[in-house]
Amino acid sequence: MTVDSPTTKRAERFRGQALVARVKELIHQGNVRRIRVKNDEGHTVLEIPVTAGVVAAIAAPVVTAVGAIAALAKEWTIEVDHLATAEEAPAEKKPEEATGD
Repeated sequence: MTVDSPTTKRAERFRGQALVARVKELIHQGNVRRIRVKNDEGHTVLEIPVTAGVVAAIAAPVVTAVGAIAALAKEWTIEVDHLATAEEAPAEKKPEEATGD
């Protein structure tokens, strides 16, 4: 059985080459799980799963694809799923202590 690590989701808006630069930066970060690029109508255009083992293998083609779509619309939204840090992870509930009879 595998347990997924908690994640947080953030959205940012970019235009043109700023989109490409931000995606490059996100791919090289160690705490990013998935990147979604959405057009100005909110439709997902590109979804990139990012794992530490394949960063080098996917970086070049992904950046090329992002560069190609960057010119197609005025504004893009990037949704990023980050691994949650200890401060961001939801606190685990402690079981209530049993009372002795």
